[in-house]
Amino acid sequence: MSSDVYRRIQASPKFAELVRQRSRFAWLLSLTVLGLFYGFILLVAFRPSLMSERLSEGSMLTLGPVVILSMFVLFWVLTALYVRRANTRFDELNQAILKEAVKGGR
Repeated sequence: MSSDVYRRIQASPKFAELVRQRSRFAWLLSLTVLGLFYGFILLVAFRPSLMSERLSEGSMLTLGPVVILSMFVLFWVLTALYVRRANTRFDELNQAILKEAVKGGR
């Protein structure tokens, strides 16, 4: 692509919208992951006895592994959410921006 196309892309209001939406969504997911992770660390630091509680009477399974596995699954779900959003909304905006930028040069 030529530098004219790049300039048209950067000047496009749709490009600014794409950057804004993508950044906001990425920050939201990042803060969610960091909040969960550091919340878990604080839980282990200040209430370790909670992590060793058994799930039910006579059970060998404690709350700790369940919480860790739940977080692992949640992180995969959040990643899938980002991929889905990137492959739908963000790609649609990207294609519209490229079409406008290329068409604008003709």
